[in-house]
Amino acid sequence: MNVAANANKKILIADDDASIRLVLSQAFSRLGYQVRATGNATTLLKWVSDGEGDLVVTDVVMPDENVFDVLPRIRKERPKLPVIVMSAQNTLLTAVNAAEVGAFEYISKPFDLDDMTSAARRALARPADADASKAQARALRDERLPLIGRSGPMQDVYRTIARLVGADLTVLILGESGTGKELVARALHDMGRRKDGKFVVINLAAVPRERVEAELFGRDDGDYGKLVEADGGTLFLDEIGDMPLDAQTRLLRVIDGSEQTLNPRTGRRPNVRIIAATNRDLRGLIQQGLFREDLFFRLNVAPLRLPPLRDRTDDIPDLARAFLLRANREGLPSKTIDATALERLKLHAWPGNVRELENLIRRICALYGEELISARIVERELADQQPVIPGHEGPVTLATLVERHLGGYFAEQPDGIPPTGLYDRVLEEIERPLIQLTLTATRGNQVRAAEILGLNRNTLRKKIQDLGVEMSRGRR
Repeated sequence: MNVAANANKKILIADDDASIRLVLSQAFSRLGYQVRATGNATTLLKWVSDGEGDLVVTDVVMPDENVFDVLPRIRKERPKLPVIVMSAQNTLLTAVNAAEVGAFEYISKPFDLDDMTSAARRALARPADADASKAQARALRDERLPLIGRSGPMQDVYRTIARLVGADLTVLILGESGTGKELVARALHDMGRRKDGKFVVINLAAVPRERVEAELFGRDDGDYGKLVEADGGTLFLDEIGDMPLDAQTRLLRVIDGSEQTLNPRTGRRPNVRIIAATNRDLRGLIQQGLFREDLFFRLNVAPLRLPPLRDRTDDIPDLARAFLLRANREGLPSKTIDATALERLKLHAWPGNVRELENLIRRICALYGEELISARIVERELADQQPVIPGHEGPVTLATLVERHLGGYFAEQPDGIPPTGLYDRVLEEIERPLIQLTLTATRGNQVRAAEILGLNRNTLRKKIQDLGVEMSRGRR
């Protein structure tokens, strides 16, 4: 480490805790940086206004102002000045707020000094044109968050979470498989009143139907069950739509108090917050007689719907970069991803949602030797996936398949721009098999084929000649 090279860099520290100021000042001074430290936001703002400092390291809660109110002023006055935010309020919303106001990095207290100095080095080393560096810094921050994304649909999710964490309501999380329902449930627990209690999970789709009641409510052999295990905390009922009717009836009795299930250790009813989740249409199951309507109303006190990934494709770059970092932390090779690959990822239908994206990133990290993930690599991996409509069996629409094919074609072109004349080439590629298959279906009857296609017979005859369509006299 070149300590002498750091001597021309100044770090401004703001924290109302004198011991934190001392620890950070000493650590940065040992690395050769100039340091100034203050216990209030007013002094910090004055230093920034005077042009001091190459980096700010600040706590969120200050005696005179909240730093989330201060950061926009710093951004306006000195937009390229990096700011590292630290806070003992280790919640999802704190981290998201730090990202929204433009913090370079968010570090929770108590912090590891090596993490702090490493973040400072990255912030001070970033280039003046910081687009790539900002993306990497965002990925480092996002990889530690339970939920990733800044799109409009995810902002709606964050706002709903913020309204629910202060209450102790029963929550029903709705969303397709792979959208992160358990992550949201865990965030509600970790940020709520019951964070010191247990977060207990039971996946009702994974438990044999005849064992669901025993798993939930216990057995005669002394196993207390998940309900008692979650006493004082949160019970997360994943895939509630798969719960058998008998177990639904008993759960309803427990919720409304008509069944006095007791915790043997306390002699009292378990005090549990219930969060349920499903990827199924519960109202449809009610109409089929497969789900109790009265239980649905008990669970649906506070509904929270998670968007599928295809409805928030703007989050894909942040998700992909965060998953690359996560894969590297878990021992897979370190990789980066280029812009054309990210654009190709945006075009995929993502029937498996965020989980599918993370699995794809892990697979690429494990199977490919290249350090840079290109659009060609992404296309090769996605080509092996069988497209399906999320939540349904069978193929996707023709439009989705065409979009996917064209997306790969665009991604392979220099600078993402194909040669001129694309429109006619694409129409020709679609018209030829369409006419060929129609003629095959009509056993070569051009009058019938023209009627099915909605074309004039002379127009069809000309297209057959121009496109070189082979005439068929029947199907085998």
